[in-house]
Amino acid sequence: MSTSSTVQNFTTVDLRELSVDVVRKAMRGGATAAEVVLRDGSEFSTAVRLGEVETLKESGSRSVGVRVFFVTRSASTWSSDLSTSGIDQMVKAALSLARITSEDPFAGIPEPDQLGAIKTDLDLYYDDVYSLSTADRIDYARRAEKAATSADPRISNSDGGSFDAATGVKVLANSQGFIGDYRRSYCSVSAVPIAQQEGSSMQRDYWFSVARSLSRLDSPESVGVEAARRTLRRLGARKVKTQRVPIVFDPLVAGSLLGHVFEAVNGDSIYRSASFLAGKLGEKIAGANVTIVDDGTIVGGFGSSPFDAEGVPTRRTMVIDKGVLKSYLLNTYTAKKLKMKTTGNAARGLAGTPGIGAGNFFMEKGAKEPKAIIGDIKEGLYVTEFLGFGVNLVTGDFSRGASGVWIQNGEMTFPVEEVTVAGNLRDMLNSISEIGNDLEFRGSVACPTLRIDGMTVAGE
Repeated sequence: MSTSSTVQNFTTVDLRELSVDVVRKAMRGGATAAEVVLRDGSEFSTAVRLGEVETLKESGSRSVGVRVFFVTRSASTWSSDLSTSGIDQMVKAALSLARITSEDPFAGIPEPDQLGAIKTDLDLYYDDVYSLSTADRIDYARRAEKAATSADPRISNSDGGSFDAATGVKVLANSQGFIGDYRRSYCSVSAVPIAQQEGSSMQRDYWFSVARSLSRLDSPESVGVEAARRTLRRLGARKVKTQRVPIVFDPLVAGSLLGHVFEAVNGDSIYRSASFLAGKLGEKIAGANVTIVDDGTIVGGFGSSPFDAEGVPTRRTMVIDKGVLKSYLLNTYTAKKLKMKTTGNAARGLAGTPGIGAGNFFMEKGAKEPKAIIGDIKEGLYVTEFLGFGVNLVTGDFSRGASGVWIQNGEMTFPVEEVTVAGNLRDMLNSISEIGNDLEFRGSVACPTLRIDGMTVAGE
């Protein structure tokens, strides 16, 4: 449920007190357990195209969600009305729904000894993301776009430049006595230029910078120049013949591959037997050079937090250690299903049951420079973009449209488009022959440059 709210000023202390009050109301209404999430935040976004402002949005939101239990029956509701009557209506609706839902023996909130928060300052919040005036924020977007369009005469158009900023606080409380809160901030700048040369179709690419603090954001000019470079290298793209060659995945694309691994170790996929990694704990499922970690405790990390969406402390989990599958990623529900313990990876919105989210999910970097990885390849493809979806997590089959740059004798030669790269995630994990030293987080999932052998490039 959602209702509109009367504007009120709340401090974090107020929100904590309110969350505890909601839990009390749910328990007084007969619930055997209850959990409350409160969020308060603001967002700013602007996009310019060819120097003119196309969108300008600034908004604030405050909302609350409650999940209640009658032993093994549960339900959740949410509201943006934080008045007494609004809260009462929300709690009443949740209690009414919970009484008529189906029983689920695995439903529930964590036990008291599982709850808590890490004490480290995770460096997640900076006031400076809102230190710019609206005019200066728009200027950030303009500067990024201008740097891109000025880089080369072949860049004659643009999908725009953008600047975004957001801050927020989250409070979680439950009937086991847990209450915690944390604040987050971020800002970003991006550019998307369009290039064309005679006899060639239009090409576009992008680049961006994202950070917790404005002081850590790359300059708009550097973002625009890199966006231009990435766009220009796509001009004159063509197909190649179908063949099996080494494939090098740039870090952003490699991160997409790693996202498929995350889905494969997700407890939801495991207990449903919807993953090729189900039943593989303790087995070698990747090359000995492959170590994959989920760590929600990295200072400043985009996926870091002191506790997960159920109030369980975040932690560092070794998922794959030197090729051996060591752990799945679990919340309380999937842990019960699998007769294991939660890994502190619960994620949720205001309503509904918790799902599973990444902390900072990454592959540990190798020692080799990306240039050296490319230099060792006689014939191969450097992939810079995936298109569409073509992954079967049950079988591991992988087939996705791609574009990139052809490698000949260790050198980047001509751009490639309209090809498909295909293989199987099982084989791909075991065929990672090189891992770059260029691990960089631009989100909660990150991966360095990868070389994978034995895949098929399907073209002409």
